[in-house]
Amino acid sequence: MPRKPLILSAFLMNTTSHIIGGAWRREEAQQHRFNELSHWTSLVKKLEGAGFDIAFFADVVGLYGNHEGGWASHVRRGLQVPSNDPLVLLSALAAVTDRIGLALTSSVIQAHPFSFARQLSTLDHLSGGRVGWNVVTSAQENAHRNFDATGLAGHDDRYAWAEEYLDVCYKLWEGSWGDEALRQDKETEHPRGRGLHADPALVSKINHVGPRYSVEGPHLVAPSPQRTPFLFQAGSSDRGRDVAAQHAEATFSMAPRRDIAAAHAADVKARARRFGRSPEDVSFIQGLSFVVGSTEAEAVEKAAELDESIDDHALIAHTAGSLGVDVGHLPIDTPLEELEHTEQAQGHLEEIKKMAPNGRVTLRDLARFRAQSTRVVGTPEQIAGELADWQDSGIDGINVINSTIPGSYDEFIEHILPVLRDRGLARQLEESAAPSDTLRQRLTGADRLPQTHPAAQYRGAFRHLSAQATEVPREALLSSH
Repeated sequence: MPRKPLILSAFLMNTTSHIIGGAWRREEAQQHRFNELSHWTSLVKKLEGAGFDIAFFADVVGLYGNHEGGWASHVRRGLQVPSNDPLVLLSALAAVTDRIGLALTSSVIQAHPFSFARQLSTLDHLSGGRVGWNVVTSAQENAHRNFDATGLAGHDDRYAWAEEYLDVCYKLWEGSWGDEALRQDKETEHPRGRGLHADPALVSKINHVGPRYSVEGPHLVAPSPQRTPFLFQAGSSDRGRDVAAQHAEATFSMAPRRDIAAAHAADVKARARRFGRSPEDVSFIQGLSFVVGSTEAEAVEKAAELDESIDDHALIAHTAGSLGVDVGHLPIDTPLEELEHTEQAQGHLEEIKKMAPNGRVTLRDLARFRAQSTRVVGTPEQIAGELADWQDSGIDGINVINSTIPGSYDEFIEHILPVLRDRGLARQLEESAAPSDTLRQRLTGADRLPQTHPAAQYRGAFRHLSAQATEVPREALLSSH
C-alpha cells in the first residue's frame, strides 16, 4: 500500500538558541544573524523551493525559571533571549513566498483576542491564506508577570482562559461576516445612494461577554481565505489533550519514543471522537532532529562532534524551567531523585523518569536527553526507514529541529528528502502546493474548517445583530425630530 506523504515543517524561532543549546557557537552556524531579514527570507524561500509545507516559528514572551542563581545565565547563554516577535517577521516572509505555510506560536496572555484576530486575518489575506496559529497558554512565571499578573495562573485556569480566547476569535473569524458580505460594487443604486461596498445584512457584531473578555465587534477584517487560521496545539496534560482534541487541526509532539507518540495520538483521536469530530481531523507532527552521513559510522562521528558543542547548562535550564527549582548550582551528575522534595517538580519529574530507560536520570542525562532523544542518526536510507516507523506509529508529519541554520536544512533537503520522495514519504516537487492553495487546503483538502469543528457553530449565528437588523429606519429617525 502506498505511503501517505509526511507533512514537512521546519521548526524555527526568531532567536539565536532555540532547542539545541550551544550549537549556535559552531563555526558554520548562522542563527546568530536572527536580526537580519535576509537570513530568514533566504532560508524560507529555500524551504519553499524544496517542498516544505510549513515554516513554523516558536515563541516565548518571558524568561525561563532561574538557573545558576538568577536569569543572568540565560542572557550569557542566549537561551531564547533576545527573542523577536514572529508575527512581524511572518508579514515580511509572506511578501517573498507564495506557497509555504507560515505558522507562529502566540500565547493567549500576550494580546487581546480582538487585536490578535485582526492581525491574523490581515496576515491571512496578505499571504493568500497560508497562516497557522499554535495556541499556547505560557508556562513561564516571568511571561505572566510581563502582562500584569503577579505570577503564573493555575494550569486549568490557563486552559479555561485559552478556551474563552478561542471562542472570541471564532466568533470574529466565523460569525461576524457572511461569505458574500464584501461586495465592492461601484454602481448599485439603493435608497441611500449609489455603490454598495459591503452588505449590511451580512456584517454583524458578536456581543461576546465572558469571564475575561467583553467584545462587541464587528470583526474589522472581511473574511480571509481560511477565515480561521490553521490551528496547532501542543498540550500533553489531560486538559491539554482535551483542548487539542476539541480545537486543534494538528498537534506538535516531542515524544522521545515511538510508543509514547503512538499512545498520545491514539488518546487524542479517541477524545476527538467524543467531541463529535472525526479522529482524522487531527494530525500529529513529531519534532525530530537529524544527523546524516554517507555511512552510519560517519553519521555517528558527526553526532559525537555535535554533542561536543552542546551547552549542557543551556539545555538543563530550558528543561528545568518547568520544574520550579534552580538546579544550576548542583553538580552536573546529581540524580533528579534528590529534587523530589519540591512539590512543584513532582509531575514533571515523573514524566521525565518515565522516558528514561531505567527510570534514573541525572542533570547531565537531562541535558543530553533533550538534545538526543528526538535525534535520528544514520544514512539517508536509515533515516527514511526510521521515519516510516514513526509514521506507522501514528505520526503524520515531522517538525525538523535544527542544530545549525541553514546547515541542518541544507543537509535534510540535499540528502534525506530525495530518499523520502523515492519511498513515497514526501511529496514530489510537482505535487507541491500551488500559489493559490491555502495552508488548510494543502494539509486537509479544504479551505475552511469542517462543520464538526466548534468554530463552525458561529456561522450565521449573529444575523440578528447585523448592521441592517439593528439599523433604525429613516422614518423613525425623521419622526423623532
